[in-house]
Amino acid sequence: MAIFSALNISATGMSAQRIRMDILAQNMANVMTTRTEDGTPYIRKNVIFQEKPANSFSTILNSMTGSRNAYIGNGVKVSEIVEDTKTPMNMVYDPSHPDADENGYVTYPNVNAITEMTDLIDATRAYEANVTAFNATKSMALKALEIGR
Repeated sequence: MAIFSALNISATGMSAQRIRMDILAQNMANVMTTRTEDGTPYIRKNVIFQEKPANSFSTILNSMTGSRNAYIGNGVKVSEIVEDTKTPMNMVYDPSHPDADENGYVTYPNVNAITEMTDLIDATRAYEANVTAFNATKSMALKALEIGR
């Protein structure tokens, strides 16, 4: 039924954005972490989204027969969480810091608080959009049930 597909798509979007917000919060929490378990500074993490693959028989059949429902999505999933190795680490001169190198520089994580907060606002708005779509679908389903009265 299409209503359940719409609810599922919105739910996968909410779940993916929640994971993204968790990673952004982790980045913010580690903005000053100069030493992790392996002795290196914390490295910023990014979330990679991917469309969920078609897994039901009817979805595959519709795509093969050219049905008009063939291009209905299946939602989104987090395919991986990767470390941001492209953004340079922050080097700060502080010879008194215990993690300073021989030149007196401390390597801080490549986390920019402004970028993280902007991404967090974006993730929040995307989550809210999925909640709105979920509630609209639920409302349409309830109105459809009222027709039968």
